[in-house]
Amino acid sequence: MDTHALIWWLLGSEGLSERATRAIETSEAPVWVSAASAWEIATKYRIGKLPAAGEIATGLVDHINTAGFEMMDITFEDANDAGGLPGPHRDPFDRLLIAQAGRRGLPVITTDGVFQTYGVPVIW
Repeated sequence: MDTHALIWWLLGSEGLSERATRAIETSEAPVWVSAASAWEIATKYRIGKLPAAGEIATGLVDHINTAGFEMMDITFEDANDAGGLPGPHRDPFDRLLIAQAGRRGLPVITTDGVFQTYGVPVIW
């Protein structure tokens, strides 16, 4: 799950598409949340880009556990793959999510079409 989709889910926002909401609610497979999203939320909250995400930033592990999601650590291989991805995409958080999804053969719930350019299936 991309970070914006995670935030929208946790805040109960209407920003998620019907397809994304169904995928989260009805998935028999685990819904994975990357440590990259924890890093992104904490960073953007700290610098003022996510002022509404204070409770999420300070209690993210509890929120993920309550939602029944699985936490995905960042491995050395994930970081290496993310750094080596071709193309101009510069967002380090997205690059990590792309690398992790690609390495594990997972789709990503996201509105960001750049994931598909890297061969990662997108649910939206």
